[in-house]
Amino acid sequence: MLRKLVGNGSSMEHDKHKKMKSSTNKITGTVILMKKNILELNDPVAGVRDRFDELKGETVSFRFVSADPVDSAPKPSSSTAEFSWVSCFEVITFLIQRIKGRDSKNDCMTNHLKGKLSEPANLEHWLTELPGVIAADSIFKITFDWDNDMGVPGAFLVRNEHHNEFYLKTVTLDNVPHHDGKIHFICNSWVYPTKDKKDRIFFSNKAYLPHETPEPLKGLREEELETLRGTGEGERKEWDRVYDYALYNDLGDPDKGLKYVRPTLGGSSEYPYPRRGRTGRPPSEKDPKCESRVPLPESLSIYVPRDERFSHVKLAEFAAYGVKSGGQVIVPELESLCGQTPKEFDCFQDVLKLYEGGIASPKTEILDKLREKSPLEMLKVLLPADGRPLLKFPTPQVIKEDEWAWRTDEEFAREMLAGVNPVVICRLEAFPPVSKLDPKVYGNQNSSITEKHIEGNLEGLTVYKALEHSRLFLLDHHDTVMPYLRRINTASKSYASRTLLFLKSDGTLKPVAIELSLPHPNGDEFGAVSEVYTPAEKGVENSIWQLAKAYVAVNDSGNHQVISHWLRTHATMEPFIIATNRQLSILHPIHKLLLPHFRDTMNINALGRQILINAGGMLERTVFQGKYAMEISSLAYKDWVLTDQALPRDLLKRGMAVEDSENPRGYKLLVEDYPFAVDGLEIWSAIETWVKEYCSFYYKDDAEIVNDTELQNWWQEVREKGHGDKKDEPWWPKMKTLDELIESCTIIIWVASALHAAINFGQYPYGGYGPNRPSLSRRFMPEPGTPEYEELKENPDAAFLKTITSPFLTMLGITLIEILSIHSSDEVYLGQRDTPEWTSDAGPLKSFERFGEKLRQIEQNIVARNCDERYSNRVGPVKMPYYLLYPTSESGLTGQGIPNSVSM
Repeated sequence: MLRKLVGNGSSMEHDKHKKMKSSTNKITGTVILMKKNILELNDPVAGVRDRFDELKGETVSFRFVSADPVDSAPKPSSSTAEFSWVSCFEVITFLIQRIKGRDSKNDCMTNHLKGKLSEPANLEHWLTELPGVIAADSIFKITFDWDNDMGVPGAFLVRNEHHNEFYLKTVTLDNVPHHDGKIHFICNSWVYPTKDKKDRIFFSNKAYLPHETPEPLKGLREEELETLRGTGEGERKEWDRVYDYALYNDLGDPDKGLKYVRPTLGGSSEYPYPRRGRTGRPPSEKDPKCESRVPLPESLSIYVPRDERFSHVKLAEFAAYGVKSGGQVIVPELESLCGQTPKEFDCFQDVLKLYEGGIASPKTEILDKLREKSPLEMLKVLLPADGRPLLKFPTPQVIKEDEWAWRTDEEFAREMLAGVNPVVICRLEAFPPVSKLDPKVYGNQNSSITEKHIEGNLEGLTVYKALEHSRLFLLDHHDTVMPYLRRINTASKSYASRTLLFLKSDGTLKPVAIELSLPHPNGDEFGAVSEVYTPAEKGVENSIWQLAKAYVAVNDSGNHQVISHWLRTHATMEPFIIATNRQLSILHPIHKLLLPHFRDTMNINALGRQILINAGGMLERTVFQGKYAMEISSLAYKDWVLTDQALPRDLLKRGMAVEDSENPRGYKLLVEDYPFAVDGLEIWSAIETWVKEYCSFYYKDDAEIVNDTELQNWWQEVREKGHGDKKDEPWWPKMKTLDELIESCTIIIWVASALHAAINFGQYPYGGYGPNRPSLSRRFMPEPGTPEYEELKENPDAAFLKTITSPFLTMLGITLIEILSIHSSDEVYLGQRDTPEWTSDAGPLKSFERFGEKLRQIEQNIVARNCDERYSNRVGPVKMPYYLLYPTSESGLTGQGIPNSVSM
């Protein structure tokens, strides 16, 4: 039959084939990958299997796809029965591949009619490349023939016939005909054994809008997106790369009993929430609406799309998160050491011993099993197995220079501007403060603070003059806490707080009144029962004032963890990651822009759902909201507005800035020495400029925005699926103009990078010393005539420490925030990319270079401001310069650095 197809070819055709062969070039390439190594996943024979596969002829092969269009079918010569020898060769190749089991739909042979494919090129010298003891790059060469008339390679298909997966980092081609320089393929993806799965598709680093995509690549572009979208069915497996949406129905564990039942977040008006990544795990036995849980020892294997998982370096350094900070596993062990009623801290010196000594690492069977299950590479950061000290903590910066400065009113107020939660304070707009809670449900919740409480602390101003001159500010946790406070206090003793602050002439803030409120004992409809406390310097009054500040810190710590940190960065970013991978091809310029800002977020969020924010998890144990923490974050999500996450708009909304036509920015800060805002606005402006230059390179007018089908599908899915509970909100950008695209991308990058850095990496520097930022309160303010009041008079330090977080939960909490405050050694910071060849477009590369230069200038500005004595709020009584928005950092616990993404 084959002879019949090609036998009529003339000698002229044969000569033509010989001439074409002479125009064939040898292209060489360099492949950088990371093998599955001896220690990575407790699979010491992985390398042996792969070497045996090579001996059997089962290889890793690459076929490159031309980006230049060719005829869709072989052209006959003057006789319709004649076929070219090239066509004959393609038929033979096709038949051989079918004999080897390469189904045409699996290996994309159907696309060869649109873009020519090279012959398979195998990795050279796999057998002589010995497997490493630890994960490391392996460099291979490939060589293949490429006809001059095939144009330039724009993609490749890789087939892995080995038993084991490998991590493909880059492929670089040299001496490509009709192309100046090298062609780079940035892969950064795990390639699993092909078996019954399709060959993997990878594209070069050239960006294309959908309508600009070379014809031969269009089918591959859509095919890859279809793979990433999946079918929405079945349980996801380790090797899957499928991105899909699910409700937060995996936080509870009804199979363990009523104590662990939690409401589903998302999909209802009562509990709206962003969507998370779908795992497809089966439902729990007792409640089919809830997803079953992953066993705790297997927490690190919880599903996220394969390329979203931590790198081997990050995983090794993060082992402490799964073991040392794995609360549910270690808690029983530590409780057995401390006893069921752990010893109280009797004085502050007892607290300081946490940073001087520590306790021995427990030697127990359960921890031995965890060590055994964890990759051996991680052992350097796991619990020591030889009894060396476990709970010995580094000294937090807040007490490094002065052990007592944290107790001053100035430092208490300064941390609202330069601490770990500087995004809540607002300008007071009406006196006394008013509540937005429904009076029909909650009665009168307005503040009971009066002029008499504060006028002696306003530098001679009346309350209304201070209000008029924008010198009164408010830290308001009242309305967020009060709806849940009655239920919270079944397991805690907390208040809903309001703190009134005055802006002094020297530019610093001072607290002038604290209001602590409880629900009315006769019912919510009767309003709040409130008490107002004012500053005092001596005696029991000062001890009461110190306690009042501690109750505020408890509120602020809980708000920070649950709302500012988890909800507004981690949870709200995940839908953007899912939608980007489902709707924007890796070829799309906006995908390339946003990709670095999504690194590790889905993995850290999945681990958070597994061991932090779940029922009985670390968060519920260590914040005052307890089992209601995530419900409260759902309540806060009702007020979430994407466009308000832009820093300038956020500052204007909170009244911390006002419009000013004479200012180049169009607004000015009311507190000029507001470190978070000052540094943040410089970072925001740099991001905005970079995004504007980048987007303007690819989109020349608004029509191109409207006609970009992938972009429109992406934005629609973000709104209707990812944030589906808010799909009908009027504030959503319509994504019809270039300005809307620039604004949206700037917000996404700001939230994922700088905002998250500002509220995450200061957790240990400020909160590592428990008394400065307690997260729980165990008893109410002492009343005169009670034993607790007498203790407060006689031993105020002991009374203070008995009121806030217990020693055991203090250790648990600071163990957690120590890990969350650490930068991994492979972190990539704002203004950096993991490879310089992330795009082949010269314009964006130049813009990115300018972006990096601007960030380096901002670093110099931050250092200069921190050394300027005029800016007291940047250092404060604790002598702790503000570096949380300093863009770069070394690895470890540094209190500075802006990673590209919500990576911790």
